Amino acid sequence: MNTTGPGRSKSQIIGGAILILIALYALIGGIWLAALGGSWYYAALGVALLASAWLLLRHRTAGLWLYALVLAATLAWGLWETGADFWALAPRYDLLFLLGLWLLLPSATRGFAAVRPAKIAMGAAMLCMLAVLGYGLIDDPQEIDGTFARAQPAQAQPVPGVANEDWPAYGRTEGGVRYSPLAQINEENVKDLEVAWVYRTGDFRTGDDSVETTNEVTPIKVGNTLFLCTPHQFLDALDAATGRRLWRYDPQLKADKTFQHLTCRGVSYHDANNAVRFPASAAKADGQVPSLCPRKVLLPTNDGRLIAVNADNGQACKDFGLNGEIDLQQNMPHAYPGGYNPTSPPVVTASTIVIGGSVTDNFSNREPSGVIRGYDVRTGALKWVFDTGAEDPNAMPGEQTKFAHNSPNAWAPLAYDAQTDVVYIPTGVGTPDIWGGDRGPLKERYANSVLALDASTGHLIWHFQTTHHDLWDMDVPAQPSLMDVTTRDGQTVPAIYVLTKTGNVFVLDRRNGRPIVPVTEKAVPQRVARGPQTRDEHYAPTQPFSALNLAPAGKLTDKDMWGATLLDQLMCRVIFRLYNYDGIYTPPSENGTLVFPGNLGVFEWGGMSVNRDRQVALANPIGLPFVSRLIPENPDRDVSVKGAGTESGVQPMYGAPYGVELTPFLSPLGLPCKAPAWGYVAGVDLQSNQMVWKKRIGTIRDSLPHLFQLPPLKIGVPGLGGPISTAGNVMFVAATQDDYLRAFDVSDGTLLWEARLPAGGQATPMTYAVDGRQYVVIMAGGHGSFGTRMGDYLVAYALPG
Repeated sequence: MNTTGPGRSKSQIIGGAILILIALYALIGGIWLAALGGSWYYAALGVALLASAWLLLRHRTAGLWLYALVLAATLAWGLWETGADFWALAPRYDLLFLLGLWLLLPSATRGFAAVRPAKIAMGAAMLCMLAVLGYGLIDDPQEIDGTFARAQPAQAQPVPGVANEDWPAYGRTEGGVRYSPLAQINEENVKDLEVAWVYRTGDFRTGDDSVETTNEVTPIKVGNTLFLCTPHQFLDALDAATGRRLWRYDPQLKADKTFQHLTCRGVSYHDANNAVRFPASAAKADGQVPSLCPRKVLLPTNDGRLIAVNADNGQACKDFGLNGEIDLQQNMPHAYPGGYNPTSPPVVTASTIVIGGSVTDNFSNREPSGVIRGYDVRTGALKWVFDTGAEDPNAMPGEQTKFAHNSPNAWAPLAYDAQTDVVYIPTGVGTPDIWGGDRGPLKERYANSVLALDASTGHLIWHFQTTHHDLWDMDVPAQPSLMDVTTRDGQTVPAIYVLTKTGNVFVLDRRNGRPIVPVTEKAVPQRVARGPQTRDEHYAPTQPFSALNLAPAGKLTDKDMWGATLLDQLMCRVIFRLYNYDGIYTPPSENGTLVFPGNLGVFEWGGMSVNRDRQVALANPIGLPFVSRLIPENPDRDVSVKGAGTESGVQPMYGAPYGVELTPFLSPLGLPCKAPAWGYVAGVDLQSNQMVWKKRIGTIRDSLPHLFQLPPLKIGVPGLGGPISTAGNVMFVAATQDDYLRAFDVSDGTLLWEARLPAGGQATPMTYAVDGRQYVVIMAGGHGSFGTRMGDYLVAYALPG
């Protein structure tokens, strides 16, 4: 026998040393955690493992019995903390299970007496662990298994002026429904979908581009033509049946790596002859001189322009603006390239183009304005303004006056009610986002709100604020969805669904902004618990909470922490206790504050799909904590470079007494510290405002190096991009960190089909029909700051033949 000491094999010494190291780590880390007010279990585990190791190295069978007791106690402790949740239990069990396998080997117990009963006890505990983990995969406690009671009607309601076969706006309608009446592809045959065609844009990120170079586009389709924009804002027209390019317009984008975004989510379309689509504004457009481009595509560019392109030939509309362009930087304070950056398609009515744009986050307190503007749809002349930071938001700029700097901006897609000529504007916070000590009432008045404006005049009808004095970047990040909802008492109410990063879904009467679903003002944290209090800052005493909320329930605790193993899970619990965290709206701090929901929010720009025929909504909420840490400023620093280039890492916030560092909440191994799931799909009954079903979505297949590939188990990963649904009872969504397009049954959330994409699908799909054949299209181009595989693929799927 090969030994290195009296009676001890090399296997026993190595195994014993590993057990001692794990025990010491658990003991020291456990004492630290307990001292911070956390669980004592790790410290007790460390003591028990040290005792077991000492007995095992002395060839005492009692060491095996003690280890069997550790396994049984850990089994029970894990179930008590998390329930039968596979992914939450796995790091609590994995190392101890592997060490148990070693102890079951004959080489580990050579020289021991009467080991069989002890090994049977260990094996029984380990089999129980496997059984519990297996049950957690089959019956997931985080999922909701319900079914909608109302079936899809046989006939979908038409939308006036919108052909069933088309997808003429970013959300199919300007009201952001993301729902199609097409039903050729349905829950029975969706499994048969195959690639119909692939279009390669040829537009790739270069070394001179922003980190936030993304492919987020949702194409639009009118007649037999698709229109889409690329990250460098090439505008392509494609044959909708074959994907063949018909023409390309090159805007000669002037971009560089200081731009915070290089993104185009979509374009807008206007047909001067389709007055049916916009009945309320069509009358206001009467008497206009005919345009050289009666059919035009409106293209926003990230260097601050809006371009009108002839939809028939791809040429600039020379009678629009200056040779087809509007300079959106005009009358901007502190203007610089990329400082004002329109990333979402504008709303287009019969008479007016309404456009907002993003402003560089967390760079300085001397930034451009977040003004929303209305332009004449034929000439491009400025008709009205709504400056969210001005005393009179409708005051037109003059030769000597400019818009209000750092006013709240509207970077997400807007929504429009064609029946009433009202545009609904989702706004964010005036930058810098994470410190608001210098924000006066005017900068706060319309921040983090939805504004209802007369689309032809820009006059305010009502507004509703979703977060007061925002210090967490809790923008209204998505296009609101408009739908007439039937309440439980049988009344039909014109509703607007306002999604927020907090997870609140505010359901308002779009005639007056009053809540349909109850909204309650609740007290929120008011002080920094660890570290110095923030200079010159104040906090809103209450925040609004909707009764319809898709955020994870309750506050995080250290039980919610995660890791690949027991060891980094323990460290995440310690780190969690070191940060400031007292639930949502915990103030930012120099010590570091855990922000949950994090900067990505529960909802992002993808929005949700609403089916008015069935009175249901489909969404893909996420939940990933971030950490914000205020950094006291260096008084000698200078503003040396314009633009931030990214939305994470250290942000300077020039002019504020602090910079800020924004990071995901990760373990020492780089994994999320919060246990999964981090992403779901969900179905909501809009009459009862209850979540009927919820399922995890996505795997970590594309998040690990190929050497460490695991079975593609459903874990629930974050996503960027939204869902669509159809009268075929199918929900389509990509968005996730793994490269898939998936189809779910609208009725109960069952996964019906998934297709491997050639790159990241951080976009919202769309669907349409040509010559009687229905297609589903997704942009698979990846996302620079989300870390998915980059590409240039537009992929169309259809049923065979």
